[in-house]
Amino acid sequence: MKIDNLIRHISEVDNKLKSEANKAVNQLLTFRNWLIGYYIVEYEQSGEDRAKYGERLLETLARKINKKGLSYRNLKLFRRFYIIFPEIGQTVSALFKELDAYFQLLEDGTSKGQTLSAKFQSSSTLLKKNIDSVFVDEKIKLASNILTRLSFSHIVLLLSVEDELKRAFYAIEAIKGVWSVREMKRQINSLLFERSKLSKKPELLQKQIKENIIPENRNILVKDIYTFEFLGLPVANAVEELDLEAALIDHLRDFILELGNGFCLEARQKRILIGSEYFFIDLVFYHRILKCHILIDLKVEEFNHTNVSQLNAYLNYYKKEIRQPDDNEPIGILMVTNRNDALVEFALAGLDENIFVSKYLLQIPGKEKLQEFLLKELMNL
Repeated sequence: MKIDNLIRHISEVDNKLKSEANKAVNQLLTFRNWLIGYYIVEYEQSGEDRAKYGERLLETLARKINKKGLSYRNLKLFRRFYIIFPEIGQTVSALFKELDAYFQLLEDGTSKGQTLSAKFQSSSTLLKKNIDSVFVDEKIKLASNILTRLSFSHIVLLLSVEDELKRAFYAIEAIKGVWSVREMKRQINSLLFERSKLSKKPELLQKQIKENIIPENRNILVKDIYTFEFLGLPVANAVEELDLEAALIDHLRDFILELGNGFCLEARQKRILIGSEYFFIDLVFYHRILKCHILIDLKVEEFNHTNVSQLNAYLNYYKKEIRQPDDNEPIGILMVTNRNDALVEFALAGLDENIFVSKYLLQIPGKEKLQEFLLKELMNL
């Protein structure tokens, strides 16, 4: 065997088995979340002491279980997952036979010792109630593809879509187009479903979209918050960040700390929860002289209004959830690039007091210095 053939064989084996491992982790995580939702709904319907907890059931479970990845928010998602996709249970027999040998459901009554597949074949009350019998086969087929070909982060986005037809549309398109989570979110926010209905030739719209989408690389290990929590890995590792952005943020952090007197680094890639969605702020400082938080968001892209809106949402979150009574209002700094130079925009976040604005201008690196920094770093990288 020649060295070139050896290299090719090793690369092919590595790519193939990484992809298979990735699929296995995704399926097991997704099934675990669905199964937890199933148990919660089943308890709500027939639990002997269910009246004791009522609406506080999920809060009680999260507090007593006390495990990463099984928070109140996640348990609520898992419950909704089961209610929206009860037909996933019908795919268990075909996809998870190997689990039956190890996973006996030890419960009271006649179901004691049943295998997973037998359990879901004999307990499908919610399935029969929610599925129109005309579309049973189609829904089970779609559920099987969702389970095997989409990550749970994809599914979380689908759960936010209320209309059943629209939800199925985005699931099918994501599977066909091998969309990333970010791409699915973008298509939902750009109203692809509605535009397709309004288009005289929706096939042309689909063709244009397909040409502009870069399919997700399924051969890399999943960088997904739910997957990392499932595997017990640090959530920080799940943050998807371009190498360029990461390098810029690292250098910007050092630049600010060296240049700015009073800056105290609080977090890099600060994760915050707004509603039911996680967001990440590139750099968060606390300024001990100005007595306020300073949020820095860096975008390696041209300036657009959505960047400002996102930073403004972060500032409002900090005002309401983080700011202490003796703190001044938070400050936001947005750094973006365009084709030929660097554009630095400041969001003063309603800082109307002249004295504080004067302090702000004195204590924070000026626009010119930040612009010079960004241009220099882009040239070096």
